Amino acid sequence: MSKILTTESGAPVADNQNSASAGEYGPLLIQDQQLLEKLARFNRERIPERVVHARGSGAYGYFEVTDEVARYTRAGFLSEVGKRTEVFLRFSTVAGNLGASDAVRDPRGFAVKFYTEEGNYDLVGNNTPVFFIKDPIKFPDFIHSQKRDPYTGVQEADNVWDFWAHSPASTHQITWLFGDRGIPASYRHMNGYGSHTYQWVNADGDAYWVKYHFKTNQGIRCLDGAQAAETVGGDADSHQRDLHQAIERGVFPSWTLYVQLMPVAEAADYRFNPFDLTKVWPHIDYPLVKVGRLVLNRNPENVFAEVEQAAFSPNNFVPGTGPSPDKMLQGRLFAYADAQRYRLGVNHTQLPVNAPRATEAANYGRDGYMAANSAGRGKNYEPNSYDGPAQTGDVLATPVAVAGHTGTYTTPAHTKDDDFFQAGELYRLMSAGERTRLIDNIAGFLAQVSRDDVVEKNLAHFHAADEEYGARLAAAVAKLRAGDES
Repeated sequence: MSKILTTESGAPVADNQNSASAGEYGPLLIQDQQLLEKLARFNRERIPERVVHARGSGAYGYFEVTDEVARYTRAGFLSEVGKRTEVFLRFSTVAGNLGASDAVRDPRGFAVKFYTEEGNYDLVGNNTPVFFIKDPIKFPDFIHSQKRDPYTGVQEADNVWDFWAHSPASTHQITWLFGDRGIPASYRHMNGYGSHTYQWVNADGDAYWVKYHFKTNQGIRCLDGAQAAETVGGDADSHQRDLHQAIERGVFPSWTLYVQLMPVAEAADYRFNPFDLTKVWPHIDYPLVKVGRLVLNRNPENVFAEVEQAAFSPNNFVPGTGPSPDKMLQGRLFAYADAQRYRLGVNHTQLPVNAPRATEAANYGRDGYMAANSAGRGKNYEPNSYDGPAQTGDVLATPVAVAGHTGTYTTPAHTKDDDFFQAGELYRLMSAGERTRLIDNIAGFLAQVSRDDVVEKNLAHFHAADEEYGARLAAAVAKLRAGDES
């Protein structure tokens, strides 16, 4: 026997095909509970989309430790070889709206939620190891420049390049974005990075700065501009479809996790500022250390409930992990959780996709919209004499020494700290073909800018990174602009 259709209060529905009316041809009745409830819910079905990373896909899986790293961190989910932890991974584009196409030139979000026995650990990164800016106070400005213009309603090259003209630190990430890896062929065929610098601390209290690298086991595959345009024209949901169908047919995508580890004492004298999100740590200085394997093997049952309502925050740490003085990370520790409270409500952590799975949350947070866990008659203050949850006194990570006066400061300078050196190094690592495609990709976009001074400011950044880089780009832009004027 099939289930009986009911209203949200559980009452049986007699007719879900026809609205109640005053007579056969009369107006509809406000007393029709089923009609009013369905329309009211339909009007409220969509929560506000994310300001960034709106277009996303996700899947469940597991992370398995394959190499011993307990000497670097006391995190329980990394404590022994063979240990498995359930995960949820959300991929996304950054600038596009919820209905935007997948195969576009844009960084990709790579957010992993580890459902550990010590609480949920969120690692929120991208498919690039660097970013456009190094201070969170510029993030709203950056995103405004990338999003739809308030007057024209479309992304404007003038806005994008004007911001970059005033942000020389973007040169490194621009070189990544317009290179061959700027448009992944699918989410399965790209790497993921924690991007920021984080902290690990072991059982003896020894601390390390750490960077995360998820290397795809499917191999890197990317699209050029023409291939991407063809893909978008044929299937705007190409990445979502590819991920879902691969898992459905049992082809489970996987990534190998490596980390770079820097003893805390070495940070002050390192040639680059190790907490600058626009910089990488060259592998020759800090080689990759293998940790384990991440596998995705289960699709969500409901994309809205599990992908759209998945909430990640980089301040969700577990013992043995922690933040660093990375300014961008420090800003995100607040901004991500705050964004989820706005989108989903203060009780978003009670939603199944966000709630702990290998343990349970026990605190004194109460009430608010959609409170599902009221804790009944239990006391709602701490400390108390009624066996309520109590603090452990065990800090998650190691305290970081600070000194100096409060104030606003530019990023501290290290030996090789400028905005262009690593961008030039990346350019010089490229093959001849990769350089040509990079130049073509940037020139095609930069040539659309209407102001000569904005073009010249940007070209100066590429000249500073590498003279050949700047000269070739200047010539390519001049040729395109001359063709537009002829």
